[in-house]
Amino acid sequence: MKAAYYEQFQQPLSLKDLPQPSPADHGVVVKVEASGLCRSDWHGWMGHDPDIHLPHVPGHELAGTIAELGKDVRHWKLGDRVTVPFVCACGHCPECASGNQQICDKQTQPGFTHWGSFAEYVALDYADINLVALPESMDYVTAASLGCRFVTSFRAVVDQGRLRPGEWVAVHGCGGVGLSAIMIAKALGARVIAIDIAEDKLGAAGSLGAEHLINGLSCPSVIEAVREASGGGVHLSLDALGSRETCFNSISGLRKRGRHIQIGLMLAEHSRPELPMDIVISRELEILGSHGMQAHRYPEMLGMIASGLLSPQQLVGARITLTESLTALSDMNSFRGTGVTVIDRFY
Repeated sequence: MKAAYYEQFQQPLSLKDLPQPSPADHGVVVKVEASGLCRSDWHGWMGHDPDIHLPHVPGHELAGTIAELGKDVRHWKLGDRVTVPFVCACGHCPECASGNQQICDKQTQPGFTHWGSFAEYVALDYADINLVALPESMDYVTAASLGCRFVTSFRAVVDQGRLRPGEWVAVHGCGGVGLSAIMIAKALGARVIAIDIAEDKLGAAGSLGAEHLINGLSCPSVIEAVREASGGGVHLSLDALGSRETCFNSISGLRKRGRHIQIGLMLAEHSRPELPMDIVISRELEILGSHGMQAHRYPEMLGMIASGLLSPQQLVGARITLTESLTALSDMNSFRGTGVTVIDRFY
């Protein structure tokens, strides 16, 4: 099979012919029809993820059809159209028993713990726990774009953020995660403030319904601008980028008893940010993380998509070939382009 492949961190990727994976007894092999490019893949290529062992094939946002079945798989058949959360759960640990498969104690993650979906085929574990059936009306590119960014934003806004209609939401960073969060928050009746340093991304946020657009480069104080726009601070704030500055600003722009959700990964030099704990205490703020979404929570989101309340296809930016992904991945830290980039051709 053809795959994007690297042998050293931070070194150029290449296109390789590699052996096709085989399924575990409880797993499947999926023929990949589309795979999203995510900043998490860039972090992996940079060497920020300790689960990655070289050489490696990245990719964790995928959709496709089942090409091979393990002998113990009961609920799926060859040819089924599927997607999968980027956290594949074991189904047996205490977290899985509590319904929190997104933080499974024995999780596997394609593109991190094993070779991923920048390839024609990918192996996925514990298929009966993790696979999600795709509606016939949903194309593979849209399904792949749900990947980790849209579903992580959905859980962050709905489950972790407990967003209510009429509340103010600030979204710090308007890449794929941030734009997803804006769309979801607007669908739930929130009022949204979008913050970024790129005018094209702010324009995309405005087209999705953000009422206030704040450019962090030209604004003297993002914190004060958020508090002024929202009449004293937002109820819910999301750091959709993952940096010391965006994390600090997100927490500082909350009103009393507000909720901060950390979506953007805080890795390398950003892993131990300075936090305004004085106001966390005095305003009784909540600080929560959000790490993907369980397969059993997909039906609510898919129902909102089917009804037209959510339109994730609007967030798809560039569609590229597997060959083009070799440079697109390493270039992700330049933050060029808007929306979600998806590989939809593997030849």
